[in-house]
Amino acid sequence: MGEPAGIGPEVAAAAFEHFNGRIGKRPLRLVGDADVLRSCGAIPRDAIVPTRANAVRTPGRPDARNAAATVEAISLAVDLAMKGEAAAIVTAPINKAVLMHEGFGFPGHTDFLAHLTGAPRAVMMLASDELRVVPLTVHIPIADVPRALDRWMIIEAAETTLAALKRDFAIAEPRLAVAGLNPHAGEDGVLGREEIDIIAPAVAELQRRGHAVTGPLPSDTMFHAEARARYDAALCMYHDQALIPIKTLSFWRGVNVTLGLPIIRTSPDHGTGFDIAGKGLADPRSMIAAVEMAAMMADARAG
Repeated sequence: MGEPAGIGPEVAAAAFEHFNGRIGKRPLRLVGDADVLRSCGAIPRDAIVPTRANAVRTPGRPDARNAAATVEAISLAVDLAMKGEAAAIVTAPINKAVLMHEGFGFPGHTDFLAHLTGAPRAVMMLASDELRVVPLTVHIPIADVPRALDRWMIIEAAETTLAALKRDFAIAEPRLAVAGLNPHAGEDGVLGREEIDIIAPAVAELQRRGHAVTGPLPSDTMFHAEARARYDAALCMYHDQALIPIKTLSFWRGVNVTLGLPIIRTSPDHGTGFDIAGKGLADPRSMIAAVEMAAMMADARAG
């Protein structure tokens, strides 16, 4: 259900109704406080996996007392997937500030999911029919990005991405494009040395391991249609370098996918929407796309 005061329960209920309670051969279930979910749509009680902790929905007004139910909903969904009782989980947006105020010790969904599943590394991908991007660094200041880059970090993220493209997207021979950090990918060191010292050696090692990887590439020429046809995913050095192109191309069809987990997890590519919660304005298209992608990935894993 995500944050009870946001649009998460609304778009979850709308997606459930859009699919009439199932996608393909798979039934859909909603995880969270039953009253919160049923206040957002005509959801049968037997389609809800209820939390023991209760939540109260006051649209647009987050309440720290709802933190326990929000976290429990995530844990319940993960547990079902880890047991093989769910093919995938789709998470609605959470409010990190509320959860952290109540002692939540993770910067967001991705790190919490890695903790719950025991995954050594989780990687965030934003995916749509037009583009797949992976930001190497995510929620850190731009000024900290150069110091955060490391060739082994690039190699690990790249190999996690390539493995997921095979397993979850059924791409037999995936191709990965790696962006540079600086304008014109550093222009032979004139505009920065990160490409020479860090990114290019990582790309060379990935190629030595037999992967179809190109780069470092100038990010201003990576995302037009002809360039996108040459790769299956792009590994970018920082948040906006990755998210600006996909949100421009696929604002309502972009899906957040967590790679590297033993389970499938997707989520809509938007936030809690407190300003429009409860007003009938929430657009469920990204949640619908997230459910569709989760089902597609589950089919790919099933072979």
